Amino acid sequence: MTVRPKQGQRFDMILIGIALLSAFLNIFNIWEDRYANAYYTAAVTSMLQSFHNFFYASFDPAGYVTVDKPPVALWVQAASARIFGVHGWSVILPQALAGVGSVFLVYHLVKPTFGKTAARLAGLITACTPIAVAVSRTNNIDSLLVFTLLVATWMLFRAVRNRKPSWVLGAFAVIGVGFNVKMLQAYMVVPAFYVFYLLAFKSEWKKKMAILAAATVIMAGVSVSWAVVVDMTPPENRPYIGGSKTNSVLELAFGYNGISRLTGGMGPGAAPNQRQTPPGPGAVPVQRQIPQNGNSVPRQQLVQQDGNSMPGPQQAPQGGNNMPGPQQVPQGGSLMPEGFGPDANGRQGPMPGFGGGGPQGRRGGGAFGTGQPGPLRLFQSELSGQISWLLPFVAFACAGLLAGIRPRKQLSDKQKETLFWLAWLLPAMGFFSVARFFHHYYLIMLAPPVAALAGAGWVELWNQYRDKEGWKKWLLPSGLLAATAFELYMLQPYQEQIGMGWPVGIGAAGIGLSLVLFLAAKKQKLSSIAAMAGMLVLLVAPLYWAATPLLYGGNSMLPQAGPNQPGFGPGQGMGGGINSRINTKLLEYVTRNNTGETYLFATTDANTAAPYIIETGKAVMAMGGFSGSDPILTVEKLKQMVADKEVKYFLIPSYSGFGARGGGGNNEVMDWIRANSTEVPKEEWQSNAPQGGPPGMGNDRTLYKINN
Repeated sequence: MTVRPKQGQRFDMILIGIALLSAFLNIFNIWEDRYANAYYTAAVTSMLQSFHNFFYASFDPAGYVTVDKPPVALWVQAASARIFGVHGWSVILPQALAGVGSVFLVYHLVKPTFGKTAARLAGLITACTPIAVAVSRTNNIDSLLVFTLLVATWMLFRAVRNRKPSWVLGAFAVIGVGFNVKMLQAYMVVPAFYVFYLLAFKSEWKKKMAILAAATVIMAGVSVSWAVVVDMTPPENRPYIGGSKTNSVLELAFGYNGISRLTGGMGPGAAPNQRQTPPGPGAVPVQRQIPQNGNSVPRQQLVQQDGNSMPGPQQAPQGGNNMPGPQQVPQGGSLMPEGFGPDANGRQGPMPGFGGGGPQGRRGGGAFGTGQPGPLRLFQSELSGQISWLLPFVAFACAGLLAGIRPRKQLSDKQKETLFWLAWLLPAMGFFSVARFFHHYYLIMLAPPVAALAGAGWVELWNQYRDKEGWKKWLLPSGLLAATAFELYMLQPYQEQIGMGWPVGIGAAGIGLSLVLFLAAKKQKLSSIAAMAGMLVLLVAPLYWAATPLLYGGNSMLPQAGPNQPGFGPGQGMGGGINSRINTKLLEYVTRNNTGETYLFATTDANTAAPYIIETGKAVMAMGGFSGSDPILTVEKLKQMVADKEVKYFLIPSYSGFGARGGGGNNEVMDWIRANSTEVPKEEWQSNAPQGGPPGMGNDRTLYKINN
């Protein structure tokens, strides 16, 4: 008679509990987010209308311009929207599930070599990583990217254990898929894959190098496959490649989404006026995106002649939507003049002192609030709360995991996998320490190696402590004590928002448990309880940080975690991005007066157009792409579109000059529109919303009708 294994032997119930925690953090209340990141949601709306739009990831239903990312993650979102309909939650769901899937993958990657306890801890740490939760609750694509790279890692580990070259090739091919999720960011893991393959795959060197060469070719081929097909397609037969300066996917990949991430410039092909430069002379009112309560609430800034900024009045959000404050100086292109600071997705150059990542009173420190570049950047308040809680413990863990390495001595499986995770972690840390163009949510790339090394390291340090292995027995209490001290340092600036209870409780528990390990080494039962409790204490603050987007509202465009904004508190936040409302009177007017034109109207940028596309499923032209700075439109091309009766209404600034860019930053296009159009009286299309409403409500722009 065959005895079936008990359910507890088939399923790790603790893992199931961790996965449920992850699902709750990632999914609960996402149905409150109306549009999510409207830029991507509009693209999904358009992609569902034709295979042409779907393949190219067109932002608008007419196929005028693409989004500034490759299409794979948006294909997944479109599949979800096809099943459930286009909603904020339906486009967020794939990322939320990818976050839960990453918990399972990290568990299964760690368990075979380091054991079940290490795997559980690694899965729990993954679930509690603040920035991973924050980005998984949006339709930004980084959560899907990390899941894809963990699938590739699982395939590589399987290839090593089973000595299967085909799995090596598959693993590198999946990295290529990751490239088609978010381009060069996927290649952050390539050093780890090379190191681990060379150390761990057992084969004669000649064959091993041949396999690696083939895998690299496959990775490169899969990576550029979509880009080559698109770039070889005649431009007139496809949308313009959003974010590029030469209408090329490859230029987008290696320029704006490549080199510029490190240098802060726009990369190859960038126009001179798009290089990141400090503000010039003259006081110019500009709109700046200041996240408040975790939400996108623009606020007026006055750039002085000395380059400093002065905050202006701010309008509180009403009705559960993110509404800009009363500043609205008309700007026809991007949300910020080029070179004067980031717009909603950071497309423009940085402005010194701008930031949103640190605690109240400490925001700033570099472009986009990501701190000052340098070796300690990840330990600065702007970034540390997103990912860095356990980095001091990871350092002690690696010392224990690699302590047995000796010259001419074969590496153990534990040492090889430790080196893999380190080869993932250290280059990524190096990049984020010096890069000048990234957002907080990119730090999710550090989550898997931090979780794996912390979970595996805790078990290894406990074994060394229990077995009294000389100096190594002190690594566990020292690591817990150092991590506790670092968490107290991290919590100190937030005392006004969270009170003294958190640092006092965590400090007392962490220090007390560390002292128990130092002083009661001979009492194994007490020590084992103290060791596990000390690790769990270190996860209390990260778990709370991870829960803040759920508790107090998140920012779907620039997700962050933590009590890092003024007004932090229950009921203060809400989801959604800018332009969460549309001007219904404008929409009624252009719909009623449409006489067969392809576009309801044209406007300068995608942020203005996105809500109208989502609400109606009809084409609205973003003449200059995402921020209004893409060089898509020329006067001759626009004349032809008007002659072909593709468009007759334009929602643009009523004046020309600095800051009034549109149609790719081409003032000639804007001037031609004004010279050949008639202003539509505001009472016919303007809503009664107060002045200072969001772009797209029309308060900062004028509606023009082209002259027949």
